Amino acid sequence: MAEEGAVIGCHTMDEYKHQMQQAKEAKKLVVIDFTASWCGPCRVIAPVFAEFAKKYPHVVFLKVDVDELKAVAQEWQIEAMPTFVFVKEGNEIDKFVGAKKDGIQKKIELHAAC
Repeated sequence: MAEEGAVIGCHTMDEYKHQMQQAKEAKKLVVIDFTASWCGPCRVIAPVFAEFAKKYPHVVFLKVDVDELKAVAQEWQIEAMPTFVFVKEGNEIDKFVGAKKDGIQKKIELHAAC
């Protein structure tokens, strides 16, 4: 698995699948940030997401560009950006749409404790 405390950008389907499989085997919470280069709110929340990665090193933080990995965005039924999908053992356990720091943090804390 990549370095703890960092956001892992997934640019290929193989890279994405590898990260998801490793997190599943380790039984770690995964937070996927579905973003787009043209999305203003996505750019605003990106440094906050990086802060969360440092603050919660036991959680895996992935970043997926919806234009780069369309199949992954479709798999998780992403309709707006930014969308944060919370995954444990390969299953979606929660979803948060929007660039609201407090809302994202509450969900991380809720699900990381489980």
